[in-house]
Amino acid sequence: MNSSIQQEGIGMTSLRTRERLVQRLIDQGIQQIAVLEAIRTTPRHLFIEEALAHRAYEDVSLPIGFDQTISQPYIVARMTEIVLSALAKGGSLEKANVLELGTGCGYQTTILAQLVKRVYSIERISALLQKTKERLSQLGINNIQLKCADGRYGWPQHAPFDAIITTAAAPSIPKALVEQLAEGGVIVIPVGNSQRQELQVCRKLNGKVEVESVEPVVFVPLLEGVVR
Repeated sequence: MNSSIQQEGIGMTSLRTRERLVQRLIDQGIQQIAVLEAIRTTPRHLFIEEALAHRAYEDVSLPIGFDQTISQPYIVARMTEIVLSALAKGGSLEKANVLELGTGCGYQTTILAQLVKRVYSIERISALLQKTKERLSQLGINNIQLKCADGRYGWPQHAPFDAIITTAAAPSIPKALVEQLAEGGVIVIPVGNSQRQELQVCRKLNGKVEVESVEPVVFVPLLEGVVR
């Protein structure tokens, strides 16, 4: 199939189907036009297995292999909106560097990359990361830097980060992430265990850390080590 047709989508992956998803997100309270437009124009069906492409624009998480999932569009939009709101208060979005833990299939990474200067993204499963590298290359996205590593330690070489977003649940906010967060920056992270998780927002203001709970969520766990 022609690559442009693949990206534009047909039938259940068409632009009209994406617009219905965007309307659902608006109905759920997502307000930022830039976030909604990034979701509307990003071909989510290319980030999942072809057999599940017909479900790409449902507001659900879907398996991507390796016991991982692509996040529900609402959660992607919500987390991105929180990051953008914080960055807008702190300065120019175009200058912002964001760290992502849990690259997965690269969908959240791609949404962020359209809205900030650069995204540094860490994935612990090397085979998953390789597939994602190929996908992002095909899409022509060039402001993302990827690394296979244990995300709990962040990426100190590129710190401080204006924002950090984590797409896996940790029992608590990793200390290394707080240390690598810029003054005025924000960490958006699911915190909890397999029974109960909540999305938390951690802000660093005047050297102090403020944590706010946003809403209940369900994510795969943030695991240690690297899978080669």
